[in-house]
Amino acid sequence: MIESQRHSYHLVDPSPWPISGSLGALATTVGGVMYMHSFQGGATLLSLGLIFILYTMFVWWRDVLRESTFEGHHTKVVQLGPRYGFILFIVSEVMFFFALFRASSHSSLAPTVEIGGIWPPKGIAVLDPWEIPFLNTLIPLSSGAAVTWAHHAILAGKEKRAVYALVATVSLALVFTGFQGMEYYQAPFTISDSIYGSTFFLATGFHGFHVIIGTIFSIICGIRQYLGHLTKEHHIGFEAVAWYWHFVDMVRLFLFVSNYWWGGI
Repeated sequence: MIESQRHSYHLVDPSPWPISGSLGALATTVGGVMYMHSFQGGATLLSLGLIFILYTMFVWWRDVLRESTFEGHHTKVVQLGPRYGFILFIVSEVMFFFALFRASSHSSLAPTVEIGGIWPPKGIAVLDPWEIPFLNTLIPLSSGAAVTWAHHAILAGKEKRAVYALVATVSLALVFTGFQGMEYYQAPFTISDSIYGSTFFLATGFHGFHVIIGTIFSIICGIRQYLGHLTKEHHIGFEAVAWYWHFVDMVRLFLFVSNYWWGGI
């Protein structure tokens, strides 16, 4: 940090990544529409847009890590921004899943004539909640416990234990993803089977997608922990991982409860 600076804030250097990310998003959107309407070149434009977005994400986060870890710009005051931003992100995620739970509970408590007036809809064979769904509820809760173990290890200054805990977190997440795929393969219904199929696959699918994101998130934090980037005074990136995993755990718990009580998702 520049010694003459008399405040705790950080004014970032000019960066090309916001505009490159915007162009990548534009290419992805236009390419996606072209691809879905069978326009020539749509798939190519969509692929280029996705590659551009992924590249922008990588180099932008690389710059953020440099600013925080090596240049020391992320003071206590600066860290408040990412913290509040991530909390607001989780709040938006809560609203998203609330909409899916609301759709499922409304349809289960007041089934319409179009689905036979019963729930689950006529002709739908539901999954037994005490088989794979129950196991796939225990696994994320265990991964949440592992990431809490990692957090306590970081606060205690035990770097190796934190790495081991993150390895356990990632391993449990990969096992969960495998069982989720098995559950989809064995499901006796599809996403097009009335409101039941659509709510089931949307809710569990987006939850599984969040698990994959959390897995990548944890792998990056594990690498950073191994390299000595995280300290007990400065580990805002890991705190975001911990909050994210606890949110994912709560979503899975609600999924299981709704499946058990309402025969729902």
